[in-house]
Formats: sequence, C-alpha cells, structure tokens
Amino acid sequence: MTGKKSVVRAALAAGVLTAASLGAVAVAGTASAAQTPGGPVNRIVGGTVAHTADAPWAIQLSNSGSPDATGEWCGSTLVKANKIVTAAHCAQEAASTYTAIQGRDVLSDKSTGKESKIASIWVDPEYGKSPAHDVAVMTLATPFDGVPTLALETDKAADKAGAASVVYGWGSTEGTGPEDTFQKVDVPVLGDDYCSKQYASQGYTPDGEICAGYEQGGKDSCQGDSGGPLVLNGRLFGVVSWGVGCADAGNPGVYAEVATYATELQQQLDS
Repeated sequence: MTGKKSVVRAALAAGVLTAASLGAVAVAGTASAAQTPGGPVNRIVGGTVAHTADAPWAIQLSNSGSPDATGEWCGSTLVKANKIVTAAHCAQEAASTYTAIQGRDVLSDKSTGKESKIASIWVDPEYGKSPAHDVAVMTLATPFDGVPTLALETDKAADKAGAASVVYGWGSTEGTGPEDTFQKVDVPVLGDDYCSKQYASQGYTPDGEICAGYEQGGKDSCQGDSGGPLVLNGRLFGVVSWGVGCADAGNPGVYAEVATYATELQQQLDS
C-alpha cells in the first residue's frame, strides 16, 4: 500500500455505499471509496514504542489480502476472551481471510504472540447507510483466554475537550519510528466543535465520533492503525476511523465514539 493520501485512511469494500458519499469520510489509504489492492491501513505518527505486555488487549488484525509481508491490515481491541472490536471499514472481507494476533510487538517476529482465526463478523448495520457507525465486532475461533480485556466506555460525556486519550497501533509512522512495530501516542480530545468546523465539508458527526489530536499536528494515528483502540481512563473510548492525511496541522484524527454504540456492541459481546 502506498503512503497516506489526502482524504481517507483505509479503503472500503467495492460497491459499499460509504459514509463519504453521505457527507462523512471513512478512514482510508486513498481518496477513493472503492476497494484498493492494499486494503485498509492506518499507523501511529509522532508516538513512542509501546509493548503489548502493557496493553495486552491491543490486537493486530492481519488479512491474507494484505500486500504487507506481515499481513498487516488493521488494529482491534479485545473486549471479551472471544470478541474483538474494530472498525466497520476493516471488516469488509470474508471472515476466513482474517487472523487476530495478540502479544506481538514486532509483526515480523512470528515466534511471539497468540493467533486466532475469525469465526464470524458483525458490522453495524447502519454503516454505509448513514454517517459514522464505523464499528464492528469479530468473534474469535480460539478465545484468548487469560488475556486482560478492555471495558467499553458507556458515558457519552467522556469526550469533553482536553480529555487525555491514547491511541495504539502498528501502522505507518511516516519516518517518526520503526514500521510494523507496536506504538502509542497521546492524542487529547479536541472536542466536537473543533472538528465540526474543520471537517464541515467531510461530514464530521458529533453524535457518534470523537475528534482527537493536536491543532498544530505532529502526532496522530495513520495508515495501518484503523480499527485500533483509543483509550481513556482504562476503557475503550474510541475506534480509529478516519482523517485527512496524518498528523497534518488542522486535520486531527477522527474516532468512532464507543459510548454511542455501546448498547449494540454489548449485545454482540453477550451473543
């Protein structure tokens, strides 16, 4: 997959009505809404090397269609021993093509970590029909028993400006760190008012999305991080969704707001 492009951070399946076509932009590596050969990619820019031992619930999601030698596709979060939450735009392929990987800091080091195939996929049925709703739940064929999970954030008021959230991923660093390596970066919440103005033409949705990053840019999620966790106060606060470029001034990252979809997500966790 080529580097970041100007509008979206991860490709969507061909033929799917996208949020972009409805006034919101889905995360993608291309400005097109059509599926591209590389599939979804988003990565951490301006962060620091992290360790899955400290964030065991961070799950790498690989796909057999990825052009990356490691199979890198998207991120996700372990919320139950057999359930992971990711972005809807990351979950458009057949379940058999995905592998969930836990505990692997460097993706090329296949001697470490646990792996599981995906038994089934639930995608928010409103995704592609209306703005936002970029969430999905995958059921693991082999549960990651004994691995700590992350609780869902259920308070929609948690996204107040200034809240100190952190995003994790294995994606592109744009030269700010090692590639295909687990990293994290602090991205404070900027608030709905800011992104509603900055992304007026892209259809930012205050009721369902979180705006986080820095007005001056420099630190952000990027290609390869799609679907990964935005964490606040020890809970899954957001899911990496979309943005304009990566770490560019005035263009912060946008995340699916977990609290907005918590009821639907919990139903999937209980199924």
